[in-house]
Amino acid sequence: MNNLILIPARSGSTRVKDKNIRILGGKPLLAHTIENTLQANIGRVIVSTNSQEIGKVSREFGAEVPFFRPEELSTAT
Repeated sequence: MNNLILIPARSGSTRVKDKNIRILGGKPLLAHTIENTLQANIGRVIVSTNSQEIGKVSREFGAEVPFFRPEELSTAT
């Protein structure tokens, strides 16, 4: 497959601190998205993030994190 699945997951949520890596159902919230996307087997799964911690979790669950976004590209707007 030549599809590219991009999962945006920035740190710095203003309402729920570290929401992407908070545990839900025994694993980080982001892990559910990664696992379901990988299971669909429709292409490469890349997480775009500005956080080393989110990057680590993403890799642990099988996503690629080829780069980290700069902070100026990781705002709420």
